[in-house]
Amino acid sequence: MTHLSVEMLAADATEPITSAGHAQLGIAVLAGIAVIVLLITKFKLHAFLSLIIGSLVLGAVAGAPLDKAITSFSTGLGTTVAGTGVLIALGAVLGRLLADSGGADQIVDTILAKSSRSAMPWAMVLIAGIVGLPIFFEVGIVLLIPVVLLVAKRGNFSLMRIGIPALAGLSVMHGLIPPHPGPLAAIDAVKANLGITLALGVVVAIPTAIIAGPVFSRYAARWVDIQPPETMVPERAGDDLEKRPGFGITVATVLLPVVMMLAKALVDIVVDDPEHTLQRIFDVVGSPLIALLTAVLVAMFTLGRAAGFTRGRIAGTVEKSLGPIAGVVLIVGAGGGFKQTLVDAGVGQMILDVSKGWNISALLLAWLIAVAIRLATGSATVATISAAGLVGPLAADLSTTHAALLVLAIGCGSLFFSHVNDAGFWLVKEYFGMSVGQTLKTWSVMETLISVVGIGCVLLLSLVL
Repeated sequence: MTHLSVEMLAADATEPITSAGHAQLGIAVLAGIAVIVLLITKFKLHAFLSLIIGSLVLGAVAGAPLDKAITSFSTGLGTTVAGTGVLIALGAVLGRLLADSGGADQIVDTILAKSSRSAMPWAMVLIAGIVGLPIFFEVGIVLLIPVVLLVAKRGNFSLMRIGIPALAGLSVMHGLIPPHPGPLAAIDAVKANLGITLALGVVVAIPTAIIAGPVFSRYAARWVDIQPPETMVPERAGDDLEKRPGFGITVATVLLPVVMMLAKALVDIVVDDPEHTLQRIFDVVGSPLIALLTAVLVAMFTLGRAAGFTRGRIAGTVEKSLGPIAGVVLIVGAGGGFKQTLVDAGVGQMILDVSKGWNISALLLAWLIAVAIRLATGSATVATISAAGLVGPLAADLSTTHAALLVLAIGCGSLFFSHVNDAGFWLVKEYFGMSVGQTLKTWSVMETLISVVGIGCVLLLSLVL
């Protein structure tokens, strides 16, 4: 069997790889992913370390010199952290300001106060969608769990009738909408337009969240009829504050970066001239870094100062927000290193060559690859980044719109059937006081619905755009 070094393949990526090379690279990919899965699930090794080891195994089985594999991994890690690490950090700061100022509580309480009993599941998916825009899934769960348990208890609802819509709203945002780490990394790998991806992501997210949330919760409540566990109701940040920001200004602050990025996408479409002054202005204004930085600075006044925070407390809130995301940034960076090892080994070109003979959409292929990695590793972020690295070459011949849809297809695949190797599975199980079987029948089915409905919407959009 021919030994193919990373350097050789990277330099000759445009040439077809021999069938022997295909076989060896295929084995290398399987070996790398298998090692990552085994280390995460069996040996409980941290995903950051598992990804490093898996990348080295991939390079070694592909026949690459160890120093070249290390260089590929380091390059990918550095590039990914440079491209998404700052954005993740800014998103974490915005999320912490939203939580600690009581702004999240204000959004929740206002919407619930104006919702009838029959509209409560719809209110929950709306709350989760708004709150989930700038914050990570795990943080969103921690924010919303007290509300879910309180509403279910006071309104005498089945916990699933209220909880599933909230989880669906958070999960859809996490998998499809920037500035969450997975979508950002996929956009970077596929070289998609962030504004267009964001706009199309919202179009896909709305029907997906509705079907997997309020609609599915009817059936989930019949399958698993449980009451809120009394011991799982934590304190809410807003309860200890003398005042908190208003509903309108809080929502406006949360949506500010989204509006700025969408404005850039709109100007790009309407003006379509990179040298035009207006487009150049919005290229800066609508860049993710500037949009999120602006939102954070605005939030210090509209959320922090409105809650009566001193400058010192605002600075402390910002500092507290950065510590917990160190692990997220490192995992995302290591996922980028694994992706770069895949690319430099020629795996992306191999998939491009092999799939040319298949009568299958690039979008569906991307979804299937993300599904496979998601089922194996349990991590939506790892699945998104790895799949984006594998199918990146397929985006070369796609239009701007279809490149954005490719990112969304990957995001949908990354959410497929969360089970026992996913930290989110156990988080939901423990917070809702369910058994493993009950969690599979509700949370896992909901995640699968999001994935399947999402890719269906993506494929439909690909027919008309």
